Amino acid sequence: MSIWIFFKLIGALALLMFGMKAMSESLQKMAGPQLRHVLGAMTTNRFTGILTGTFITAAVQSSTATTVMTVSFVNAGLLTLVQAISVIMGANIGTTLTAWIMSAGFSFNITDFVWPAFFIGIVLIYSKKRKLIGDFLFGVSFMFLGLGTLRQAGIDMDLAHNQAVLDFFSQFDPRSFFTTIVFLLIGSVLTMCVQSSAAIMAITMILCSTGVLPIYQGIALVLGENIGTTVTSNLAALTANTQARRAAMAHMVFNVFGVIWVLCVFHPFINMVCSWVGYDVDMPKTAAGFAANAAKLSFVLAAFHTTFNVTNTLVLAGPIKYLEKLVCKIIKPKANKDEDEFRLHFIQAGIMKTPELSVLEASKEIKSFAERIQRMFGMVRELLGEADTDKFNKIFTRIEKYEGISDNMEIEIAKYLDQVSNAHLSDETKDKVRSMLREISELESIGDACYNIARTESRRIRGKEDFTEEQYDHMHQMFELTDDALTQMNRILVGHRQDNDVNRSFNIENEINNYRNQLRSQNINDVNDHKYTYAIGTMYMDIIQECEKLGDYVVNVVEARMGVRQQEA
Repeated sequence: MSIWIFFKLIGALALLMFGMKAMSESLQKMAGPQLRHVLGAMTTNRFTGILTGTFITAAVQSSTATTVMTVSFVNAGLLTLVQAISVIMGANIGTTLTAWIMSAGFSFNITDFVWPAFFIGIVLIYSKKRKLIGDFLFGVSFMFLGLGTLRQAGIDMDLAHNQAVLDFFSQFDPRSFFTTIVFLLIGSVLTMCVQSSAAIMAITMILCSTGVLPIYQGIALVLGENIGTTVTSNLAALTANTQARRAAMAHMVFNVFGVIWVLCVFHPFINMVCSWVGYDVDMPKTAAGFAANAAKLSFVLAAFHTTFNVTNTLVLAGPIKYLEKLVCKIIKPKANKDEDEFRLHFIQAGIMKTPELSVLEASKEIKSFAERIQRMFGMVRELLGEADTDKFNKIFTRIEKYEGISDNMEIEIAKYLDQVSNAHLSDETKDKVRSMLREISELESIGDACYNIARTESRRIRGKEDFTEEQYDHMHQMFELTDDALTQMNRILVGHRQDNDVNRSFNIENEINNYRNQLRSQNINDVNDHKYTYAIGTMYMDIIQECEKLGDYVVNVVEARMGVRQQEA
């Protein structure tokens, strides 16, 4: 095999992988938020979950996208473990469509059809409204061009007459169980390394269709690919919560279980599939119709892939609860971590495979950020008037820690959103990303305001000053209004846009402003009347002013989430 044919082979594989990635991403962008809604709405029971997983995977041509999205949904608490397992089962069926597309590509010269598609695609790409359709056509065209080039590379290599290759494969007994295990492991390792079962499937089809690799060994490679592809979702879930890691583990257990039972009936099962396709397993290479018989091998691989995954799903769909119990035993809950430690709950390293869907993780993380900020304000309320020095210092230290956490959360979520925005996004998702960036900036400002109130209290303690009973009453009342504003903000962040009433937030903000103005005027009079010192009056108004600022930041978060602006009076 010349060096140029080798480069042609690996270049065609790269083209195939790029085409599938481009096609999948453009389909996800076209589907946009609807894809999330479909996944959330159509998983009411195990059977609708399987159909949903099959449909979405067949539509976006990426079982990785569906599996990672499902793990993300479990991580975000939007799907139960049983629902997630059913979707992953469906994804395994949906991904078999890829093998059928490939088998078609290996049966005839499909590259003749890609050139018109490239031309139509480039025309559509320059049209703003139809750009995504153009991206999709380019992805499909690159995929088919890669398949056609792979087919030609397989012909050019002439592996059927390459003695070195023939000698290598002849070392293995096609009907030996040991050989099956060896090729299963090779398929698993290669898929783990390449992170693309489609690429390994394409190589398997080349080897089988040229007559070099017997069908039994080829199918052993396909079984290995099924195990190797589960590594992606398990890597994605490494730092996720317990339920998400269980969902990813269920994907692996499901595929490993399938491989185990099919190995028990390996040859009869393959012979049955071969008879359906019309492939003669025992035809010698010297027979007159061998070439035509070998050409059917790509369809045998596709048929086996589909039959295997459908049968495996039918076997495990009934006892899905037992599969859930098994993965719960394998993956134990993580030990409870200190809530004061900085840790993102929903945004996970390695989980962002599909930019359109990553917005969900960011949205959930922002809700968690907002809840943490309200807990911080609760500590500030505890701090006010605390006479015990040790207790005061303990609470103040926690507030300092939370202030650092809020800074880190803003930076990490902003970095994640920056990664998401680097991809081509739909206009709706771009607007969401902009709103989220504003939300985290305002939430961090709320954290700063809380810390400023705590520092003012600390300054009062060090100066051995104290507020009057009337000042404490006023501050507690202002804190109550501020906490109401934070509660309403969190309610809006959790709820659906159409169900939320922003006027409630605006009304609370007006109450805070009016009360601040009232207290400011009263403070001037009280200082003049020598009810308390100017210094204590300054600290008192610093706390009131910070509460008013905090209320402004809350309204800014609400406006960003709801996409509205408060009408100026």
